[in-house]
Parts: sequence; structure tokens; C-alpha cells
Amino acid sequence: MNDTSRAARCGFVAVVGAPNAGKSTLVNALTGTKVSIVSRKVQTTRARIRAIAVKDESQIVFVDTPGIFSPRRTLDEAMVTAAWAALDEADLALLMVDARAGITAEVSALLERLATVKTQVVLVLNKIDLIDRPKLLALAQGLNDKGKFDATFMVSALSGDGLADLAAHVFAAMPEGPWLYPEDQVADFPLRFLAAELTREQVFDLLHDELPYASTVETESWREMKDGSVRIDQVIYVEREGQRRIVLGEKGKTIKAIGQAAREAMAEAFGHKVHLFLFVKVRKGWASDPERLRMMGLEP
Repeated sequence: MNDTSRAARCGFVAVVGAPNAGKSTLVNALTGTKVSIVSRKVQTTRARIRAIAVKDESQIVFVDTPGIFSPRRTLDEAMVTAAWAALDEADLALLMVDARAGITAEVSALLERLATVKTQVVLVLNKIDLIDRPKLLALAQGLNDKGKFDATFMVSALSGDGLADLAAHVFAAMPEGPWLYPEDQVADFPLRFLAAELTREQVFDLLHDELPYASTVETESWREMKDGSVRIDQVIYVEREGQRRIVLGEKGKTIKAIGQAAREAMAEAFGHKVHLFLFVKVRKGWASDPERLRMMGLEP
């Protein structure tokens, strides 16, 4: 329980950045719970994911956003809109920059846009273990010359290096106010959504070289069983028949591997046995379907 002898604090922190900057890895690390999927492919986070962290008297709602990039499809436009909309409700923003990639065109565009918002921004240089210190310091100076930041932190979201100092700063920056969620709640979305995200992570991980950004996962049913386990039925939607065959694999080997990995991830996340049944269907143009985008938490 939070310390009632001191004023409670609660606020929203938006995590923004270019694709593959490490936003989801950071949110998972700071909350201590896997709430966002992580993949070698960029642009895997599609909707805004709200993850909740508690420390002493403070509660933070981290908003993990899709990577901000130049949109080409209706889905892309909805993802970028969701990312910028997160700033409207944020008390603090974290701009994550891949230190290895440096100041890319996407980062430069982000700096220009962030200069127009009123939200305080903290610069987070990620993947510092992959760059020499002189280059890292030069990058930090270059970014601070281009943007106005409340503070600058250098971290490795994957190893945890530097995260304690970042977390302390962020928690202290939260405004006074009552908590918005129970102490034991770790995310603000249905478990059905998380289950779909965990399966989608496996699709990306196992087919990252074969399947383009043309798949999504929907949880069609969630049924709790008498023995405490849960039966989950999901559909992996793709846009073409050839993609469906890729997901299935020879003699169903690929879909079986996806299902096994997703089932294990769900059992760990939910704390009980999971019976997962996966189906693959073709739905042409799903990435431009307003109904599908709204089911993903995006506004077309």
C-alpha cells in the first residue's frame, strides 16, 4: 500500500521515439512486467499501451507509443496519430533515442515537433553499451543543442544500466494527486488484448524475415475452465493466401511453434495454464479497415 503519511503522487509519462529505439523494452523494465511486445522488427507497437508502475507514494502510468515515422498506409497514419496524442495527456515525456543510430531524419523531425509542445521532455539515450563514450557524449551534446530537455539520461533498457536514476527522476516529477489504479494493477487494457499481443510477438519473432507488416491477431474467445485454466481462441489475420501458407508452415510446423511459444508466454503472464487454439485467415485490406483499427485501439 502507498505511504499515506506523505502526499500521493500520480501522473502520465509518454514514451516517444523513432521505431526500434527501445521504448517497449524500457517500459517493460521500468514496470517490472511484460506489457509491451518486443521484436527485432521495427514498428511492432501499434496502439498506445498503458503500463502502471508504483514506487513508495507515487504511481506512474507509462504510455508506450508506436514509433513515430513517415506514414504510408491508413494503419501507419493511425499509429503515428496515437503516438502524438499520448503527449496531450502526459505530465512528462521521455524522448528515446537509439544512441547507436544517432540523430537520424526521424529524430530530427521529432525534435522539431517536440519544440511545439508544452509537456516537459526528458532525453533518454538508449543502447549506450553499443557506442563509445566520446561519441555518446558528443551525441548528448548535439541533441541538447537542438532541443530543450528537462534532463538527460544514458541507459541500456536491455541490461538495466542507468535505469535506477531515470526511474527516480520520473517518479519525483509526478504531480500530487490520488492514484488512478489499484496498487496491484499493472496495465490498463483487457487480458484479451495482451493475449493477442503475446501471440503477435511470436509471429514477428518467428517470421521476421518472411512475413511483412501484414498480419494482426485477434482474441475471439476467452473462457475460464473449472480447473482454473483458460481456453483462448485466436485468429491470425493476413492479407493474402500466400501469407497464410507462410504462417501455417510445412505440415503446420510454423503455426505449432507460434502457438507453443505464445502459450508459454501467456501462462507466465497470467499465472495459470492456458489452452491456446490458433487459426489463420485471410482478410484483405484489414490494415485500412476502420473497424479493425478501432479494435486495435487506434482511431482511423
